[in-house]
Amino acid sequence: MSFRELPKIELHLHLEGAAPPALIRDIAKEKHTDISGAFDERGAYAFKDFPQFLKVYEAATSVLTSPRDYGRLTRAVLENCADQGAIYVESFLSPDFCGGGDVHAWRDYLAEIEEASREAERDTGIIHKGIVTCIRHFGPEAAKPIALCAAETAGDFIRGFGMGGDETVGHAGDYAWAFDCAREAGLEITSHAGEWGGPESIRETLRDLRPTRIGHGVGCFRDHALIDTLLENDITLEICPGSNVALGLFPSFTAHPIARLRDAGLKITVSTDDPPFFHTSLTREYEELSRAFGWTETDFSEINETALAAAFCDDETKTKLRKKLELP
Repeated sequence: MSFRELPKIELHLHLEGAAPPALIRDIAKEKHTDISGAFDERGAYAFKDFPQFLKVYEAATSVLTSPRDYGRLTRAVLENCADQGAIYVESFLSPDFCGGGDVHAWRDYLAEIEEASREAERDTGIIHKGIVTCIRHFGPEAAKPIALCAAETAGDFIRGFGMGGDETVGHAGDYAWAFDCAREAGLEITSHAGEWGGPESIRETLRDLRPTRIGHGVGCFRDHALIDTLLENDITLEICPGSNVALGLFPSFTAHPIARLRDAGLKITVSTDDPPFFHTSLTREYEELSRAFGWTETDFSEINETALAAAFCDDETKTKLRKKLELP
């Protein structure tokens, strides 16, 4: 079996960040919107560093202005995921981009996303669930209506709440109201931390937001006390090695700390983050990790079992996925 055919679970995928560049160019052309500066001469997304990545990301997202656009986006992304062997995906959804934080508009966008997800499951078997995310660099006040959107639509499809964006803006505790609101609605909690902010960002997030998962979290790799804290709190890390390498956090897959974190006993999972931006895919992640660390199908089976345990879906869905993963 090739790594492409291996059944996979992905827990850290930004829906807009997974948009195929060709789809974004087509939608921009239909709307007579010029975002040509977001692409290089080959038609791929073009940026040099993380701040510029955020600008290009928001430029690409700016053409997605209707529920129908998000239906098209969801279908395209899930088809690509299924083609890479994904059987279950949790994607980050931002009401900031889907109706500007208005819950009524958000419901219209969500209806199209859910319908596209049902179609993808019918056609490919892939299961998709959503995690509503606020955007950290938009500020804590802007996070409050996003949390209310999440709370109002929590259910079978919307399973969690999290936070993305520029981790260096403010402190995790500034967003505690939004996370408490989501938690009270029964949503599971994750948050980006330890990608750019280092160990202290992870500590603040654990203390003030109380997640069960951390997005990225690689900033803990030199801090043994923090690793112990993550172990004690049974935290799962949503690690995106290709993203980390593409953005210059580590010079190569071989230099990435994912294997050291796994050897330390941490619960690690493998995801793609924003795959077309970072010229990656789930298959490429597995192939590069195998080359770097000698990981085999057995290693990836264990990683996917960890991801299944940490997934925010219900027990019935987990039972179905366990059979697809051929786990005992």
